[in-house]
Amino acid sequence: MLSEKIIAFCKEKGWWYDELLPEYAEALKSLDIDLNSDFATFYLHVEDSPTFYSRHQALYQICWFVINTPYDISLSFTHAALELPEEYIPLDSFEAEGGFFYNRKTGEVLEIEVGQKLIDFRNGKLSPQWSNFNAFIEWFFELDT
Repeated sequence: MLSEKIIAFCKEKGWWYDELLPEYAEALKSLDIDLNSDFATFYLHVEDSPTFYSRHQALYQICWFVINTPYDISLSFTHAALELPEEYIPLDSFEAEGGFFYNRKTGEVLEIEVGQKLIDFRNGKLSPQWSNFNAFIEWFFELDT
């Protein structure tokens, strides 16, 4: 369940929408995302623009990107070039050679950069920094303080 802290924050910003868009649910299903997950709840109800900006970074509105961009190219890049497991999907454009990735099987969120962090992750020496999407999104919007 998405935390009340996130819901209240998004409502205050005018980003929360009670009505679900069927095409957004289909976009998440196409990514094999559980529609009952925190991740799905966030992306089905929260929208500002194609991206959310915080901590000097832009985070995709995943549903919008799946529908309106060649998001499948980002998936291909993730899995081929970075050699990340299939369950990881990009949450941003991986600018400045780093980015966030959601594990659609476990719900964890990983931040990696090209170089040692990526090598450590591949070698099992780096675990996802957030154990769930809720914790990540609270951190991203600086609500974790």
